Amino acid sequence: MNVLHLVCLVCGKTYAPDEVDYVCPDHGNDGILDVIYDYGAITDSVDRDAIGHRSMWEFRELLPVEEASVVPPLNVGGTPLYEVPALARIAGVGRVSLKDEGVQPTGSLKDRASAMAVVKAAERDAEIVTTASTGNAAAALAGIAASVGQPTVIFVPASAPEAKIAQLMAYGATVLLVDGTYDDAVGLSLVAAQEFGWYNRTTGFNPYMSEGKKTVSHEIAAQMGWEVPDVVFVSVGDGCIIGGVWKGFHDLVEMGWVERMPRIMGVQAAGSNYLAEAWEKGEDVLTKPRIEAHTVADSISAGLPMDRLKAMRAVVDTDGVFVTVEDDEILAAIPEVAANSGVFPEPAAAGAWAGVRRAVSDGLLDAGARVAVLSTGTGLKDVPAAMKAVAEAGRTPHHVTPDLDSVAAALRL
Repeated sequence: MNVLHLVCLVCGKTYAPDEVDYVCPDHGNDGILDVIYDYGAITDSVDRDAIGHRSMWEFRELLPVEEASVVPPLNVGGTPLYEVPALARIAGVGRVSLKDEGVQPTGSLKDRASAMAVVKAAERDAEIVTTASTGNAAAALAGIAASVGQPTVIFVPASAPEAKIAQLMAYGATVLLVDGTYDDAVGLSLVAAQEFGWYNRTTGFNPYMSEGKKTVSHEIAAQMGWEVPDVVFVSVGDGCIIGGVWKGFHDLVEMGWVERMPRIMGVQAAGSNYLAEAWEKGEDVLTKPRIEAHTVADSISAGLPMDRLKAMRAVVDTDGVFVTVEDDEILAAIPEVAANSGVFPEPAAAGAWAGVRRAVSDGLLDAGARVAVLSTGTGLKDVPAAMKAVAEAGRTPHHVTPDLDSVAAALRL
């Protein structure tokens, strides 16, 4: 393992990997840790051009896993990156590349973190792995854990979409529906994990989750021939994905595998815009109080983002921007992306494209920019939201009787 140490993003104190479990003990749950690697050793031992992008484990030397650790059998990572000229024309930018994470084993980018969690839990001989989630992280953990026979206990807000809860039950997870918000579920999972000795996968608490998610950036660079886009758009809730996107490109810059960082644009729903508000007002995210979060995009609903330090770093360090979009913009983006790319995004995933559209209207993108958009989860995760989106776009099915005259009338032939 090429890890040098872990560093606290609050105070800068460093720890050996086996010295702490999750966070800096001097700062409680706010003491988020970052994993620091021996980039020189990795560069000396790995041939960049021999690396493919068929799974996240092709970047194993850049991941905090023991040499003897066995990875889960499900193929996590290796998701397609599509060039979508139709979306580029719609937005008025140079190029649009769409990274489709909806084809992951459980349908979202969060499989990357959960694969990491399952490996780290096995390294600790954990009997139970737990997490709190609005649905996708829970489904990811339940599915990846099921592939290796690892028991899980999942805390999910009772308001989570039915399809996501169905996934958990199908995978055999023990599901606890919390009568409260996502933040309530997180708090309960943290207390329960500590009390019962469970391995905790919760993002913004477990420092290794962003390390799993960062592999999406490794893949984007490899798929682009070790170049990087000008701008990357990421929907943001808890902040772990955008933090991981930054870390992945940072890895590659440190090793000289790419020449520069892309600008990273975080997209938040107007009803869950903690980070966007803090960025715009210059507020300290360690002291800014939680907000009341409400949005149709359940996967990015967070009143107090757990990984807010890494999320803010991702935008500030790359001269990026936080963009705020309304729920109706998010819903409108679902059929627009699907009809012009063939990729069917859930609301949170569509939020990234809504952010592109908003950034263009606000004059934040150059006309020739090469833009990468993360579609973080499949629309099959939330079919009611998709049906609402297509209805608001004026797309309704035609009812016909079983004869050609009815077909011709419906199609006005």
